[in-house]
Amino acid sequence: MNKTSISTYLNSYSKAAPLAVFRVFFGLLMLISIVRFALNGWIQKLYIEPDFFFSYYGFEWVQPPGEWTYLIFAVCGLSAIFISLGFKYRFAIITFFLSFTFIELMDKTTYLNHYYFISILSFLMIFLPASTYFSVDAARNPKLKAEFIPSWTIDVIKLLLFIVYFYAGLAKLNSDWLFQAMPLKIWLPAKYSIPLLGELLQQSWVHFAFAWGGALYDLSIPFLLLVKRTRTFAFVLVVIFHILTRILFPIGMFPYIMIISALIFFDAGLHIRILERVSTFFKIDLDAFNNSERYSFESPISKKFSLSIVGVFFLFQLLFPFRYLLYSGELFWTEEGYRFSWRVMLIEKAGYANFKVVDPETQKRFYVDNTKFLTRFQEKQMSTQPDFILEYAHHLEQHYQNQGIEDPEIYVESFVALNGRRSASFIDPEIDLTTIKRNLKPKKWILPFNDEIKGL
Repeated sequence: MNKTSISTYLNSYSKAAPLAVFRVFFGLLMLISIVRFALNGWIQKLYIEPDFFFSYYGFEWVQPPGEWTYLIFAVCGLSAIFISLGFKYRFAIITFFLSFTFIELMDKTTYLNHYYFISILSFLMIFLPASTYFSVDAARNPKLKAEFIPSWTIDVIKLLLFIVYFYAGLAKLNSDWLFQAMPLKIWLPAKYSIPLLGELLQQSWVHFAFAWGGALYDLSIPFLLLVKRTRTFAFVLVVIFHILTRILFPIGMFPYIMIISALIFFDAGLHIRILERVSTFFKIDLDAFNNSERYSFESPISKKFSLSIVGVFFLFQLLFPFRYLLYSGELFWTEEGYRFSWRVMLIEKAGYANFKVVDPETQKRFYVDNTKFLTRFQEKQMSTQPDFILEYAHHLEQHYQNQGIEDPEIYVESFVALNGRRSASFIDPEIDLTTIKRNLKPKKWILPFNDEIKGL
């Protein structure tokens, strides 16, 4: 693509209805997610009851503020309402991004790929004119109202969804997933109580069908959605796939988010019909937004700034998932570079970590009762992830220093079983973990993986 073609594309316009529909449903689904989180008591259970929280490297300063955590969720939910209505949109989407991302960063234990997806999607939406059509802002400010917006402001959402799906598919091209049907072979038989499907899920061939079908789906669905001839068929697949995953796995609102997001690939005609129905139900005059005007950025500098940010954003999204190549260990074992790379449901780890505290002055030693420091959920996550183990060891060091041991040594005896393999020693038990600083360097204190997983 030459410079002229790029310039032509960046100056092309499309109807604003697809982005308006996306904004309305995104805000609504985020509100439902926040309310669901609160009603299930997860705010209290995950962010207030624990005494200790695992932090992301570089974000140790982000900690749950006690009972004020409820306020952060309230702000996040309120901003989601404003986003859906298109009221004070720019302020609302920035507030949502900051509050939701803060919630995500408060405790690494709750990490999920779709939380990361929502964070980066909301960041991207800061730079999109999503409130120029079918919004309170557009109704109140005729200067903001525009029936047409730059095509790229819709296409960037398609591109992000493309990356999520395609990278998830690439990640499934490994020997455990394709040739062992792992970890599906562990998970699916446990769903025996599901009506109609339960008996079927006990069959080995079904596990392989799900594995190969899942990989093929992720790799092909973005292409099928892009092509008009296959788009409707692809959307039916999206609905079936995500409803099925919702039935089989406890992944919350993510399936519904992906189903609604897939609508962005359809032509404006469908979105206009959706808005007509919404308008009829709420007695809104949709024609009031059809002014044939084109949205323009406040200035050429504003446009260049937005395009620059979006360009850097996608460069990061394309490259960051491959940072695991900087590490030599088995990715599924060490998890160095595993998070934030669209590796969805690829590993099942079970293990335990038994921490030993040694007082170098008296040579007294004792073992730690993890339940005195961690919730059951935190302990489960900690026992199989090296960065959790190291952070917890430093927490124990500080605790026992406060108890009067001047320079405690912390060792761990840990065993982990990965994707159905026999349990193996995980962390070098001879290493005093207090001597290791948290950083992004290769973790040489992780014992080597005694098998090989081939693939990306």
